[in-house]
Amino acid sequence: MKSWFTSPFKNPLKPRNSIVGGVSQANVQYNDDIFGNNRKSRIQRAPRQPIAPARAVEYDNAPGPSMSSGGADRPSPGNGNHRNPGLKTPAPGLDGSLDEVPMLALQVADISDETSRMGSTPSKSSVPSSHTSLEVPLIKTEIEENDTLLHTVQPRVPSSSSLSSQLSPTQSSPPADFGSSQSAVKAKAKSTKSSPKAKRIKFSELRPRTSIPQNLPAAEVAQQSIHAAYSSRLNPFALHQGEYRLLQKHICQLHVTAYLNVRNRILRLWVRNPLVGVTPEEAAGCAASSRWLSLAEVAYEWLLRNGYINFGCVEVPDSSHLNTRRSRAKRSKRKTILIVGAGMAGLGCARQLEGLFRQYHYRLSLLDEEPPRVIVLEGRNRIGGRVYSHPLQNQNRAGIPENARCTAEMGAHIITGFDHGNPLNMIIRGQLALHYHALKDNSTLYDSDGRLVDKKQDSMVEKLYNDILDRASIYRHRATTPLSIEGDKALIEAGRDPLGETGTTLSAVDTGRREEPSRAGSDQLENVPGGMDKLTGRAHMVTGSRKKAPPALAAEAMGWRLASNVLASRDLNLDAVARGMEHPTLGAAMDEAVKQYQFLLDLAPQDMRLINWHYANMEYANAVNLGKLSLSGWDQDIGNEFEGEHAQVIGGYQQVPHGILQYPSPLDLRTRRLVRKIKYDPDGHSGGAASITCDDGQIFDADKIVLTTPLGILKEDSLTFEPPLPSWKLGALTRLGFGTLNKIVLVYDEAFWDVDQDMFGLLRDSDSAGSLDQEDYVQNRGKFYLFWNCVKTSGRPVLIALMAGEAAVQAETTNDVDLVAGVTLELRRMFKDREVPVPSETIVTRWGTDRFARGTYSYVGATSLPGDYDVMARPVGNLHFAGEATCGTHPATVHGAYISGLRAASEIIEDLLGPIDVPVPLVPASTKVDSSPRNTGQKRKAEEALASETQSAKLARLDALEREILNAIFADLGPQPTKPGSKQGLNPFLLFTKDKWEEGRQRVNAARQVASGNGNIKYNKNDIRSAIGQMWQEASEETKRSYREKTSSNRQALSENVATFDARLASWNERALEIRQKYLDEHPGVLSAEEERSMWTALGVNEGGRKAKLMSGYAARTGPDLNSQDTRQ
Repeated sequence: MKSWFTSPFKNPLKPRNSIVGGVSQANVQYNDDIFGNNRKSRIQRAPRQPIAPARAVEYDNAPGPSMSSGGADRPSPGNGNHRNPGLKTPAPGLDGSLDEVPMLALQVADISDETSRMGSTPSKSSVPSSHTSLEVPLIKTEIEENDTLLHTVQPRVPSSSSLSSQLSPTQSSPPADFGSSQSAVKAKAKSTKSSPKAKRIKFSELRPRTSIPQNLPAAEVAQQSIHAAYSSRLNPFALHQGEYRLLQKHICQLHVTAYLNVRNRILRLWVRNPLVGVTPEEAAGCAASSRWLSLAEVAYEWLLRNGYINFGCVEVPDSSHLNTRRSRAKRSKRKTILIVGAGMAGLGCARQLEGLFRQYHYRLSLLDEEPPRVIVLEGRNRIGGRVYSHPLQNQNRAGIPENARCTAEMGAHIITGFDHGNPLNMIIRGQLALHYHALKDNSTLYDSDGRLVDKKQDSMVEKLYNDILDRASIYRHRATTPLSIEGDKALIEAGRDPLGETGTTLSAVDTGRREEPSRAGSDQLENVPGGMDKLTGRAHMVTGSRKKAPPALAAEAMGWRLASNVLASRDLNLDAVARGMEHPTLGAAMDEAVKQYQFLLDLAPQDMRLINWHYANMEYANAVNLGKLSLSGWDQDIGNEFEGEHAQVIGGYQQVPHGILQYPSPLDLRTRRLVRKIKYDPDGHSGGAASITCDDGQIFDADKIVLTTPLGILKEDSLTFEPPLPSWKLGALTRLGFGTLNKIVLVYDEAFWDVDQDMFGLLRDSDSAGSLDQEDYVQNRGKFYLFWNCVKTSGRPVLIALMAGEAAVQAETTNDVDLVAGVTLELRRMFKDREVPVPSETIVTRWGTDRFARGTYSYVGATSLPGDYDVMARPVGNLHFAGEATCGTHPATVHGAYISGLRAASEIIEDLLGPIDVPVPLVPASTKVDSSPRNTGQKRKAEEALASETQSAKLARLDALEREILNAIFADLGPQPTKPGSKQGLNPFLLFTKDKWEEGRQRVNAARQVASGNGNIKYNKNDIRSAIGQMWQEASEETKRSYREKTSSNRQALSENVATFDARLASWNERALEIRQKYLDEHPGVLSAEEERSMWTALGVNEGGRKAKLMSGYAARTGPDLNSQDTRQ
């Protein structure tokens, strides 16, 4: 609601008007759905406009830039309706959706030299080489790059359109600098005679509530904000441990709820429109009252510094226009930040630093500092690191967008869920609008002889494997519970702030509290592995008990028949392995469990092949033989998985690092700079310089270095550190493992497999045919065990065969011809009734011998200790570390690498500016209005007192007064009449859906669990809607008639409501003005004459007649909501 008293004191940095308007429930954007609407499919078909396509491609049905069909509460850049040149804009359907609309993908720089160099002429040699021929196909075994320096390639943007004109969030309002209360900054500012070009606004002078939608109920805004927190890897009901450490000495338990409300609303702004950076004004507008403005300041800066908002390919607020006039000669030498590696960690860190330096430009100027220079050094002549989409020779695409290249993924392949906090969600879907293909677990398994595996038997063995994994997981290390504090969940869900004054701080209450390992008794519930994800090979968590049923009973429940003379009470005993080995491994424990199960069950050779297929899938997830994984720590990151469908980027995953490199402006990238020596200052506080020496002798000086090289490079000791790395760093580096996964890319002229299946598996036989000995399966089980169908992502008939575990290691030294001949033989066994030709193009990866990687990703080795990933992340002086091997919550993933880059950028900005300075007091005492009547003789004294108060006190007083007046109005009249909706309850099927949703969900769950054999499988909302549609068709005519009668009744009531609405609204407004005037008459002196005139003017009241011209301001709040918010402060 627009507050009348803000009119005389308007901030010159005006918040965006559209934020005040809010959005309807139907427009909540593209993340996982908490409101029951199918927004996931909508964004797949019509995501936001890309930031800058490389060429103008005319799509008759190209979608616009908005993430929702009906508007948003945060505007898109410019006028919110930008289109790239040459694109036609469609008219949405009646329901606002854009079904079957092609997406405009980001076109990366076309590197034709790369294609020609890698696909020109096959070699005549039959030994391993980069080009080896086998009849027709071309086999490539090395991941090489072209001679083009990517940092010289410019995006193909039409000359008539500049990037700044396409995306310029600062056009709507220049931001104020924030967080300016640090003592060091103040000291600098006082000692320098400066004349600011623009007034620097403090958070305490900004306007609250401007970012809270006024036409939505508070509870609905709260639900959107809660969803935004979940979508940002944050608990909406509890402080992050970083927030706890920052705030524990400044707030009490009561104010945690107010802080979380503000923080969640700020995240809501970002999640709903990641094309526009959140400004300080918008963050201040997330405070429901001026009392919480300091909370908004701290929340905004914490979210900003730690990469929860304003990250990725986005134009961020720029405070450079607030620079002070100061001689550059007096400023210190411009600092340099060197980042080693142009993978996702390095590029993400560089992009984040560039954005932070723009937003902290003013703060740096007060320290006599120029924004540091950020330079990225890359040894290869391409970017992406282990994200590499190799262009295929034949670019005759089919089924993918015209501007997408036909590529095959040499390294990273899958986005493991967009929902619940994956930062790639914002970049891929929210900023770059890349096409992607959602994967389905519709795999088929073939036995080693090429016959299909019986689904029932497959399901039984999968359950047995999960049981074995679950029993081995009893010995895993229990993670410590970080210190934090929860807010009031009920208040947060209602969008209400707490009552009461400041109490005892959190640090005083929590004295003696320590982080402790979580404990769970044998009969207590905890997170346990609930099975394996076939798409990724990773275990997923379910809530269960550590106490397991006897294995014989568990096997019978799975459908197995027990061997003769087996006692039902017999248990598995893995203690001999788990406690008898100095460094027990997961593989050893699971092998022992398999052996003991063989005494209980009559396992056949096919059962052993099935079990070992699951072994291979897990070896794919960890890039190593299970016999090298730590038993206690192999799943140390479990529980941090993102949710939602897995996906592949159409046209190549490498488009993501290309987008980060180029947008919103190109980063300073230097390729072919192979680093050999790093000199750093281990103290980090002595101002010592750092430098990097490349293999060509070139030296780069720096103030700080961020090292993002793969763990494999660090382990091979090819880098020289001066001084040597400390022992605590070397210890973690040595203990963690770095594994290998390899692929064979097979390109054909026509597909001979089912192109609608995203993958199919192959069971591998033992070294001794028909063996029941688990050890006989180790070497071969991961060889071509899984085939990815890439037709829908590459635009060509492409299969990718995986080699995991020991098979991946063997591939490093196996002849290319043998590998291709072997995989072709297996495919011919599987597809006996079809012709399987020799592939026309083949690419073999060998990541283990790649001199820039020496492997694929990290794993928890047998000797690893808890916290080794965190130790890898810790900086050593001015040498910082990033990469997937430094991200303990998401190791071995692309998003983990990116998150680590954000973390390294946060460390550097803190080193430059110091920690976040928390205002004292953080929460001022609430201002109470004296409600006792005053006589007219007091008015002059009251006005004199009002004239001497500070601006912030004035705002707080007027805020409190307005709340009291509105409380009086709503107490007498109730909420203002709201305009009735046009379609409320007018669709009989929607009413039926609402009533039958739970029944439909239960039907879908039961059907899917029976079909899959997995009792923990999650339902899909689209399936539920389909089931309810079938239920509606099967419903009796009497049932349908009852719902039609309800809609008829609703339609009649709606008509009556609409007919009387204007009269009821006018009457309510007139009475509200009378009550307002009565309140002022009974409380003389609460307003000065000027303040009272401003109030009536803002309310649209004629000066003489006190008649309302328009009183729409009251429609923003209802009586109960207002009372619940305002009486709490």
